[in-house]
Amino acid sequence: VQLQASGGGLVQPGGSLRLSCAASKSIFSINYMGWYRQAPGKQRELVAFITSSGSTNYADSVKGRFTLSRDNLKNTVYLQMNSLKPEDTAVYYCNAKEYGREYWGQGTQVTVSS
Repeated sequence: VQLQASGGGLVQPGGSLRLSCAASKSIFSINYMGWYRQAPGKQRELVAFITSSGSTNYADSVKGRFTLSRDNLKNTVYLQMNSLKPEDTAVYYCNAKEYGREYWGQGTQVTVSS
């Protein structure tokens, strides 16, 4: 599975961005799809994931601000990020897990700064 991430950029605190992760095949059966992020000098951390049944799970730091959704017809997962904070600044990576295998997309930079 190849994953193509897009949608990063520079935004002011309190602003919004939507990240997209497009897969090279149908995501209907992919068990988990989600996003991780890595800030400079820090370890990569889970942001959110969504299961094939549509259940979602979020890191405490983004609950209530980020929303993850999937469009099976477009083979795409979206991460809507609202009320962005400077501490959300990081490279965001799309991730998929299927049949014991793990796949990563290229990172997309999100910078929250005034």
